[in-house]
Order: sequence, then structure tokens, then C-alpha cells
Amino acid sequence: MVMMKTKNVMAVSVMLAVACIAQHGYSYDAGDWLVRGGATTVDPKSDSDDLQVNGAAVAGNTVKVGDDTQLGLTVAYMLNSNLAVELLVSTPFEHDIYGKGATFDALDIDKVGSTKHLPPTLTLQYYPLDAKSAVQPYVGIGVNYTTFFSEDTSGAVDSNFAGADLELDDSVGLALQVGVDFAINERWFANVSVWKADIETDAEIEFDGGVLNVDDVEIDPYVYNIGIGYRF
Repeated sequence: MVMMKTKNVMAVSVMLAVACIAQHGYSYDAGDWLVRGGATTVDPKSDSDDLQVNGAAVAGNTVKVGDDTQLGLTVAYMLNSNLAVELLVSTPFEHDIYGKGATFDALDIDKVGSTKHLPPTLTLQYYPLDAKSAVQPYVGIGVNYTTFFSEDTSGAVDSNFAGADLELDDSVGLALQVGVDFAINERWFANVSVWKADIETDAEIEFDGGVLNVDDVEIDPYVYNIGIGYRF
């Protein structure tokens, strides 16, 4: 009998707690700030024009950009219960750049170099469900600005091209986003989100006596994030 009463009390307590959170805790309202943080992976789906040596194209020789994972952080401000503005920031990503083609193979160049970049992205988000839903999917559209820095050539490039110096142009492009929040309690939630960003740059290696160019390096990555968030 005591055990049955204890179970009944626990059941009632759980029901009251769920009702309380459903009524007050999950609501995304105008003026709320949503801070999300976690592991963010930039996975380029890269392609490029052919390598050019002193202005002459070398057909069949292109470059590819590797992926990287860093700490990502987003801050969103709820304009109302269905619309928000979000900014994505992160610690710097570092990517290796690889050469593909007969010329790179002949020179024994696999890794061309590396670069770091920051990809701040501003999006307008739409949350379609009721503000009190414990699961909050959303979609977003916005603009990505990617700035490249700390560009370095590899040892293989340096040994073939004395004085080699790599530069990458910054990029501005469209960004699309889809994500979902899962409430943990009245303030904390788990998050999974994906961006598709339009990132395109021109790569140039100046060396003693000439220039290597690869135009229209289309990085166009998928950006994956998994982490936790806090609403205040």
C-alpha cells in the first residue's frame, strides 16, 4: 500500500513537472536569446578551374580542400515566436589544400599548402511549430563571409618553386540552414544543425620567376554542428 501511494505521488509529481515545463519552460518568445555551442565540422565539396602557370592553363590539374572540425558558437535573437536572427562564429578552421592531376603527380606534390579561415554567417530563421513545443525545428537563409588567413605552402611546393607564397581571396555568398532543438529542461536544450554555404575563392602562388593560379575554387561546404544550447 505504501509502495502504491509512493508510485502515485511520483507519477503525479512527474505529470505536474511536465505540465509546468510545457506551460512555461519550452516557450520561444520575442526577446529570448538562444546560445548554441558544440562541435562544428566544415566539409568542403570542392572543385576548381584548371591550374595556370604564368597564365597558361594546364588541363586536368585542379585543387581540392580538406575538412576540419572546431568549436562552433551561434547566438540567436527571437524577433517573435517564429522568427529569429542568428550569427554563427567559431574558432579558426584549418584546411589542407591538395593538388590533383598529372602535373602535381610529376612534381610529387600531394599537399599544396594549408589555410585558416573564419566563416561568420548571419541568417534569418523561421520556427514553424508552436512556441511551447519541446521540439523546435527551424530553417534559415542568410549570408556567409569567409576570410582566409595564415596561408602556407607545403614543403613539396617550396622545393619546386623557390620563394612560393600562397594567397586566397575572401568570399561572400549565400547560406542555407536547417536545424532542430530538443528541450532538456526549461533552459537547456540539445541542438543539431546543418548549413550549406556558397564559398568561392581564387588561389595564387607567387614564386621567384612566375605565378601559379587556380581560379574559381568552389569550396561550397556542408557545415555540421552538434551541441547544446541555453535560452535566456
